Amino acid sequence: MTRKTVRIAMNGVTGRMGHRQHLVRSILALREQGGLDLGDGTVLWPEPILVGRRAPALEALAERHGLEAVSTDLDAVLADDSVDVYFDAQVTSAREAALRKAIAAGKHLYTEKPTATGLAGALELARLARDAGVRHGVVQDKIFLPGLLKLKRLVDGGFFGRILSVRGEFGYWVFEGDWQPAQRPSWNYRGEDGGGIVVDMFPHWEYVLHELFGRVTSVQALATTHIPRRWDEQGKPYTATADDAAYGIFELEGGAVAQINSSWAVRVHRDELVEFQVDGTEGSAVAGLRHCRAQHRGATPRPAWDPDVPTTQAFREQWQEIPDNGGYDNGFKAQWELFLRHVYADAPYRWDLFAGARGVQLAELGLKSSAEGRRVDVPEITP
Repeated sequence: MTRKTVRIAMNGVTGRMGHRQHLVRSILALREQGGLDLGDGTVLWPEPILVGRRAPALEALAERHGLEAVSTDLDAVLADDSVDVYFDAQVTSAREAALRKAIAAGKHLYTEKPTATGLAGALELARLARDAGVRHGVVQDKIFLPGLLKLKRLVDGGFFGRILSVRGEFGYWVFEGDWQPAQRPSWNYRGEDGGGIVVDMFPHWEYVLHELFGRVTSVQALATTHIPRRWDEQGKPYTATADDAAYGIFELEGGAVAQINSSWAVRVHRDELVEFQVDGTEGSAVAGLRHCRAQHRGATPRPAWDPDVPTTQAFREQWQEIPDNGGYDNGFKAQWELFLRHVYADAPYRWDLFAGARGVQLAELGLKSSAEGRRVDVPEITP
């Protein structure tokens, strides 16, 4: 076997998602398994370069994981010809400019979403990358999770018949930061810093709906700020200027309707932090991050509405657990592997910057819908 070292500039890995999912559970996990076998006698060995603004945090992270390369000079890293791939997990407001620099430097791109703060910028990035001839990918992790992979198996197998509707519930209570520390960084709640649950979550809902059920053709949303005052990492109060909850209705190509509630001001009364119920003419299913349960037409009970007597049916117990039928790797790591195969083995890959632009578009139109109080059509994006 021939080992090929791939140097990856990883910007923003001092943050929660960049550190846990991308550095530790993806890139370092690939190293722990001996690299990525391309199947042609070549094993890719990822060599991360930790990039960011705070040298002490980068150095501490490198020491913790036995790494050496750190830098606070993004321009210098991008000018290094030995660097093959640029990865971005920074705050949203800083991402677009960094991606532009990476494209100009001829680096392959892999990035978190949203890819830009607006559709115009997201489309320009996609076209710049296409014209520069670099490979580009956007993280779309939810579709690589076990629960949604099982759900897709049901869709692909025709289990649902004609799909009628999709209902999603996402979220949890994010503490305000005064009497208990918040689970999310304060910038998430400041619109001027790129925060907001629509900007964060609508790009996720776009690719989940697009990949499993069909392209979103219209959106009607209500975005609101339920908790107007929060406390930052230094314990100082601030005004939340970004939405912390959004209630959306999405029409899909083919006629199905999706309703998805997203909230950081909701207490969880479901099995997982996100769940999707899909109803079709032949069957229904409920999927979370790991589990999926289904009920076929022939096994559907026949309840009758009678509020004067107790319900005797245990409805949850009437659903069947969908088996794993094989192991599931970490969803972030699985997509990293696909992207690296795309770059170094010319494997097909469709989750590119144009797919990322669709997510930015849906967030932008969702906010427009909320501001104007009306349904908004979603034009199709073509490369």
